[in-house]
Amino acid sequence: MSVEPEAGAAVTGATAGDALFRPVRAGNAFEETVERLLQSIRLGVVGAGEKLPSERELAERLGVSRVTLREAIRALADAGYVESRRGRYGGTFVNQTLPSPQSAGGPRPTATGLEDVLCLRHVLETGAAEMAAARSLTPAERRHLTGTLSEASTSDLADYRRKDSRLHLAIAEVTASGSLTTAMADVRTRINQFLDEIPLLEPNLEHSNAQHEAIVDAILAGDPEAARRAMAEHIEGTASLLRAFLS
Repeated sequence: MSVEPEAGAAVTGATAGDALFRPVRAGNAFEETVERLLQSIRLGVVGAGEKLPSERELAERLGVSRVTLREAIRALADAGYVESRRGRYGGTFVNQTLPSPQSAGGPRPTATGLEDVLCLRHVLETGAAEMAAARSLTPAERRHLTGTLSEASTSDLADYRRKDSRLHLAIAEVTASGSLTTAMADVRTRINQFLDEIPLLEPNLEHSNAQHEAIVDAILAGDPEAARRAMAEHIEGTASLLRAFLS
């Protein structure tokens, strides 16, 4: 997937790209720039092999200098997430194969705080599904949902987490609420830190894909209650696995 949804105007509120590439705080400009770029990659907003926005655009959107941006990109390149290419069709591209989250270093999440993020996720994601179903979606928005659903359902194990994240962000995007999309991007980053600590189980992925389809079907049918109920069932299944492995 690209930074912006297909057709250039798939959503009427903030896109996931808007949510992630928002201005950073001046005090930690380098660190937050690295964090935002890494979020955009890990959440599938910029997919494997795809090109990041130009340096000029990223610097303007993040509110940082070109020097700071280049330092952040160089750090991600050194860590194995992106590569820079020269020439007419050059730029910064996401690598096809990414480092495992565990190899990135830093403190590993524990059961402490798990219930906090699960509670926040329940409120945000069930609400997003309900609000998306309550809207009269444009054809582009409907294609955005079905496209991200298809990519998640056909993803291989190595890329599943990113495709899964991208689908959940797409649901937030079609609510047309920029604040909700931003909050969803942040909570998805937090929940993924826990998910990265447990194995990907084939039966669970098959179940999740079926639940994803039920959620999207309810949204496209304009049934807010069914969408909320399907999302609640889906995220409770994930919560059960997280509690089982981490508690």
